[in-house]
Amino acid sequence: DAFVMGAWGRDQKATGIVRMMADGNAAYSKALGLDADFSKHGMGTRSQRYSMLVDNGVVTQLNVEQGGKFEVSNAETLLGQLA
Repeated sequence: DAFVMGAWGRDQKATGIVRMMADGNAAYSKALGLDADFSKHGMGTRSQRYSMLVDNGVVTQLNVEQGGKFEVSNAETLLGQLA
């Protein structure tokens, strides 16, 4: 949701530092093959949980979670991959 991402970015003082992006209709997630069907939970098509580091338009790190976990897409993992 674009409004949630905007509020989160402002709360974290990320404006102008981190680009907060929403994917409301999951078009980006579908194009990446990272969409998931949560219709049985009344949530429709959503993005899988992942973190991505993009450098000048090139994906340099992609950390996709498996089975509802939160182990590899966290900030600590992505920050550790910066070099």
